[in-house]
Amino acid sequence: MDFEDICQIADTVIDLSVPSKRALLHDLAHRAALVLKVDDDIIFTALLKREELGSTGVGNGVALPHVRLEQVKKPFGILARLKDAIDFDAIDGQPVDLVCLLLLSKENEQAQLNTLAAAARRLRRPEVLEELRRAPNRVMLYNIMVGRIGPYRSL
Repeated sequence: MDFEDICQIADTVIDLSVPSKRALLHDLAHRAALVLKVDDDIIFTALLKREELGSTGVGNGVALPHVRLEQVKKPFGILARLKDAIDFDAIDGQPVDLVCLLLLSKENEQAQLNTLAAAARRLRRPEVLEELRRAPNRVMLYNIMVGRIGPYRSL
């Protein structure tokens, strides 16, 4: 399963302005709920519980909040670049400005874990992060993330 299978350009957000981690997770939960037709409180609460287990801030200004939900029948993702970096309790202590939300179903666990791992690998590359941070619009941001454009295609 590729990132393109779970996140569309329409689900890509650029210059999102939120004051905190909690506000970010609430905003992303609401956006996802509208698309998935699931109560946003279910998604938000699940994201908060996941963060209690340990921050999904993976370092270098990147967060990969993710949860498995029975209400999710098909994996869904949102890619967001924040207007201003926020504290996310990341493992390296750095503020986060790039976020990839993944909502996963309870089925086909291995394929979904592979998708999460692939997104994490892509977002570990400093060159890709630099390109994502310079993308002028959400179409470019998305295409860089999925590896369609840029000098770091299909990494």
